Amino acid sequence: MSEDRHRSSQLPEAYDALAPDGSEIRLLKDVEGGSLVHCVLRPGHTSMAVRHRTVEEIWHFLSGIGEVWRKLNDIEIVDVVAAGTSLTIPLGAHFQFRNTGKVPLVLIIATMPPWPGNEEAIRVADYWPR
Repeated sequence: MSEDRHRSSQLPEAYDALAPDGSEIRLLKDVEGGSLVHCVLRPGHTSMAVRHRTVEEIWHFLSGIGEVWRKLNDIEIVDVVAAGTSLTIPLGAHFQFRNTGKVPLVLIIATMPPWPGNEEAIRVADYWPR
C-alpha cells in the first residue's frame, strides 16, 4: 500500500469526473476492498438509469432532497431521500436518481470492490424522463 493512501485529504473543489449517470464525482479514498466518493447532482437534474456489472454500493445523503428508483428482479422501490438517508444499490439492480430540490443533492458513495471504470455501468431504460 502506498504512503499516499495513509494520508488525510480534503474534499476537492472541482469534480474529478462525471459519472456514467451524469453526476459529479470527487474521489475521496480507496483501499483494496472498496472506494469512497463524494457525489453531487445539481438542482433539476436526473441521472441516467444504469446497473452495475460487478460492484455494489452504499449511499449516504449529506444534503438536498431527491428520489432514488431501484429495481432488482420483481422488487421496485422509489425512496424519497434527504440529509441522513442511507440506502444500498445491490449488484445488478437498475437505478436512477433525481434532485427534486432547489440546492445540490449531495451524497457519499462507498463502492465494493473499488470502482473499476466507466465500463462498469450499463445503461438501462430510464424510470424518469431526462
